[in-house]
Amino acid sequence: MQPSDFTEDRWGKLLRHREGFWYFVPDQLPPRLAPDWNLTSALSEADRSLSELAGLSRNVPNPHLLIGAFIRKEAVLSSRIEGTQASLSDLFLFEAGEAESPKPPDVREVANYVHALEFGLKRLTELPISLRLLREIHSRLMGGVRGEHLTPGEFRTSPNWIGPPGCTLLDATYVPPAPLEMTEALGDLERYLHAASDLPPLVRLALIHYQFEAIHPFLDGNGRMGRLLISLLLCHERLLPQPLLYLSAFFERHRDQYYGALWEVSRSGRWHQWIALFLQAVASQSRDVIRRTGRLLDLRESYRQRFQQTRSSTLLLRLVDQLFESPYTTISLAAKVLGVTRRPAALNIKKLVDSGILNEATGRERSKIYIAREILDTIERPNPD
Repeated sequence: MQPSDFTEDRWGKLLRHREGFWYFVPDQLPPRLAPDWNLTSALSEADRSLSELAGLSRNVPNPHLLIGAFIRKEAVLSSRIEGTQASLSDLFLFEAGEAESPKPPDVREVANYVHALEFGLKRLTELPISLRLLREIHSRLMGGVRGEHLTPGEFRTSPNWIGPPGCTLLDATYVPPAPLEMTEALGDLERYLHAASDLPPLVRLALIHYQFEAIHPFLDGNGRMGRLLISLLLCHERLLPQPLLYLSAFFERHRDQYYGALWEVSRSGRWHQWIALFLQAVASQSRDVIRRTGRLLDLRESYRQRFQQTRSSTLLLRLVDQLFESPYTTISLAAKVLGVTRRPAALNIKKLVDSGILNEATGRERSKIYIAREILDTIERPNPD
C-alpha cells in the first residue's frame, strides 16, 4: 500500500510506521453526504422492501421455524466470502451428528458463526452493542477453529494487513490502523454507535459496516464480524423483529463489487457508491426472503393439511415443524425434540418417509440421517437477483 494508491478525497489519513510501511486511518463518522436522487431512490426501494419483510415476519405464526434456517444460510455465505467451502447441507449434517462430515474444519467455522450470532442476539437483551459485546462475540466466532491462536475475543496489539497470499506489510493491498490509532478509532466508532443521528438508519448501517472493516480490529475474522454486526444492528435498531435477512448472499454473489466499493471509500471517499450497493443488497435480499418465506409457509401448510386430514398425532405435526428449522434429522434428534423415547420417534420418522417428506440420506443400516429435500431445496435455491 502506497500513498499513490489514494486520491486527495480519500476517507482518512495515511501514516508511515517506523518500520517503513504505510497504513490507513479512517476519518470519524459521519461523512458529509451530498444529496443524490439515485441514492434517494435506492433508499426508498430498500426501506420499502425491508418494511414488507418486517411486516411479514411479525405476521408469521411461528417465525422461529424460519429463523434457524436463515441464520444458517447467512453463516454459510458469510464464511464462504472468506474462503470456506462448506455448504448449507454440510452444516445441517454436522449439526445432525454426521461424524463423517466432508470438510470438518470449514463446517466448524460456519457452526461457530451460528453460535456467535445467536449469542449476540441474546446478549443484546442485557448489553448494548459495544466494544465489549464485539469481543465476546469474536471469542465465540474464532474459538476452536483456524485462527484460534490469533487471540479470539481480543483486539489486536500488532499490525495486520490485507493482500494476496505471501504479501507483507510493505506490499499489502491495504493496511488498517496501527494499534494506537486503531484503539482511538474504535472508541470513536463506539460513540457513533450510541449517538443520535439524523441519517436514515440503513445509510447509517452502511457507514458502520465500512468503518468496522476499515479499522479491522481483530487479527482474524474481521469480515465475518463486520457482516454479523449488520444482522445485530438490524434487530437492535428495530428495523427487523427477527434476524431473517442474510445480506451475505448478495455480497457473496457480488464479491468483487463488495470489496471494490469498500476500497473506493478509503481510496477516494466515494461513499455514494458503497451506500448504493448496500441498499441494493438490502432490497434484493428482502425480496428474496419474502419469496422464500412464502414458499416455505405454503410447503408447511400442505404438509400439515395432509396429516391433519388423516388425524395424525400432534407429535408428527411437531416433527414436521422441526424440519423447517433443520431439514436434517435422526431418530435421536427426533426423540429429543418430541420428548419421547426412540421407538415413537422412529415410528413418526417412518410415517414421514412413507409420505415422501423424508428420505434416508446415508444408505447405512445404523446411525441413519434423514433429509426433507423439498424444504432444503427451498432454503438453498440460489437467488438470481
